[in-house]
Amino acid sequence: MASDAVERAPVEKRIEMGLPKQGEVHQDVEVGPEMTDIDRIEKVYAKLDRRILPAFWILYFLCSAIRSNIGLAQTMNLEQGHDLGSVLNITPKQVSTGLALFYVCYVIFDLPSNLVMTRVSPHAWMSRIVTCVGIIGMCLTAMNAAWNLYLLRLLLGIVIAGMWPGMSYYLTLFYPPSRTGKRIGRYFTASQMSAAVVGLVSAGFQKMDGLGGLVGFQWMFLMYGIVGFIVGIALLFWLPDRPLPPGEVRERTGWMKFLPKGKPALTGEDARIHYEDLTRVYSHQLWTMRNLWNVIIDWRIYPLVVMYFGVVGVGNGTQAYATVIIRGINPSLTGIQLSLLSAPIWIMDLIAILLVTPISDRFHHHRAAFFSGAVLIQIAGLLIATFAKNWSRYGGVLLIGFGLGPTVPICMTWANEIFQPRHGEVGVAAAAALVSGLGNLGSILTTYALYSGWPEDAKVGPHRYRKSNLVMIGILCASILSAASMVVLLRVFGNNKDKQISSSSSASEGEAIYVDGAARREVQQRGLGRMFCFR
Repeated sequence: MASDAVERAPVEKRIEMGLPKQGEVHQDVEVGPEMTDIDRIEKVYAKLDRRILPAFWILYFLCSAIRSNIGLAQTMNLEQGHDLGSVLNITPKQVSTGLALFYVCYVIFDLPSNLVMTRVSPHAWMSRIVTCVGIIGMCLTAMNAAWNLYLLRLLLGIVIAGMWPGMSYYLTLFYPPSRTGKRIGRYFTASQMSAAVVGLVSAGFQKMDGLGGLVGFQWMFLMYGIVGFIVGIALLFWLPDRPLPPGEVRERTGWMKFLPKGKPALTGEDARIHYEDLTRVYSHQLWTMRNLWNVIIDWRIYPLVVMYFGVVGVGNGTQAYATVIIRGINPSLTGIQLSLLSAPIWIMDLIAILLVTPISDRFHHHRAAFFSGAVLIQIAGLLIATFAKNWSRYGGVLLIGFGLGPTVPICMTWANEIFQPRHGEVGVAAAAALVSGLGNLGSILTTYALYSGWPEDAKVGPHRYRKSNLVMIGILCASILSAASMVVLLRVFGNNKDKQISSSSSASEGEAIYVDGAARREVQQRGLGRMFCFR
């Protein structure tokens, strides 16, 4: 589609864009008088990377740790009777209910949170999320009954809703869709590192059991909550606000004038180069309910939801019950051993992200194939974990972790690529939130209805958790079918710009292509040679 639009662009526009004239073949894309050379543009994006990606990595690491460490609390200090169930005097089914309640609120508030972010200062909204998550994390220390667990998990779901799709939306304010996949993959590694590190560090927290009158998992909640709160405040000063055209100043009104101003991501010549390379960043327009409705009724969003449903359901189910599943292999393992054995799952996940997401960006027209291949690895891992004997089942669990890695970044990047050209800024914000929110219905299924939440399937014996594993295989098969359906439907119906798009409705075809100049350059750069460099 992009190449067709380029060919239709008038000669004047093609010269302005630095493109060869129609019928003229160049070995490389020449730099026109108004275009900056590629190396300079890459340096500008590298500056953005250094400013945004480390902050996002830390943000996601802490929020993932606070959200998921309740899974480890189920087996911490088990021998001393200081695990989560014993301290709160609750059953495994009640723990499953508490885990699932988080995702109920996450699903409900994901879209509203992301839409609010488009109307306010994005950096302040991201800071608000992390600060509130830190406060809830500290409050988890004081839990002493089932209703405490339910209430705090509900509140955690409300305050963290919009974090993951919000990060994806924030990224599109600074990068064209063709550049987002690798970057999403980079900060998504924080989730895997968080799961691995939390597992390892929890062994130390278990050694603190009884210190100051707190059990091991209470120390874990408290320390992560304090650090999360501090980082949330710091992000308010570090993350850049929505970029503006060089020299333009945004008027701050209402409560926004009391917030610290985010330091601009780029200044001077760098800001001008970025503006010319990514014009849509500086043409922000407020969306309307009609724009939002056009996104909701767009059929393209629902195959993505089903894809996300399967992989995020398996991912969160594995994260919540990793130690429980491993204990099913050998019930004699101690709490510390279980925590240490859960860490390699997420190291495998991390390795897969670093290997696969750069390749999927380089060959971005085949995202469905990369996604489906990773899902097939998960299915193989689940089959081994279900039907193999003894410790070979643990090898299956490691395969599940490896297959999980690239699936979520690929799914979210594909959503950006499809909905930004069709619906503009609101398309990215709403699509990311709907895919993440509705897709997390899979997390409700796996955390509430499977494993410890399925008492019959959790009974000790040779077939323990077999039915739960088979259910997860089923939803992964649905993800593969949905990805294949998306490919077929896009070839049949295409992905032309929606007639109601407001953010670029006045742009010509040539201008629409110029918005994502990086995509044009990547056609020249595609291949394996430079794929591990940021672009």
